[in-house]
Amino acid sequence: MSKISRIDVTDKAKALIKELAEENGELMFYQAGGCCEGTQPMCFPKGGYFLRLNDVKIGTVCGYDFWVDHDLYEYWKHAHFTLDVIDGFGTGGFSLETSKQKTFKVIYRIFSEEELKNLEEVEIYS
Repeated sequence: MSKISRIDVTDKAKALIKELAEENGELMFYQAGGCCEGTQPMCFPKGGYFLRLNDVKIGTVCGYDFWVDHDLYEYWKHAHFTLDVIDGFGTGGFSLETSKQKTFKVIYRIFSEEELKNLEEVEIYS
């Protein structure tokens, strides 16, 4: 039985990620646990955001790492993330998509009991 992914991406977000990668090279995603950008997922050139100890990589989207703040992960570790994009500006301007008047967002759903038994492993930054 194959492992259950913790994150997926919508077709609309895939198209934007492809465009951003063509313009910026390799990418990375980071979702903070609050403050400045709230909990909005942000997209950076790979290495454009410095990870903190214990940040958690929950998976990849379009081949690019998706990291979350450790505290946010603890709160949402029982939920599946779907990365999507909407028109308009989010709570800040640090993420690459803001220049295109777009904002990444995550749609959450709680894993079933069966899914929880078969989740992909996460990576902890150390």
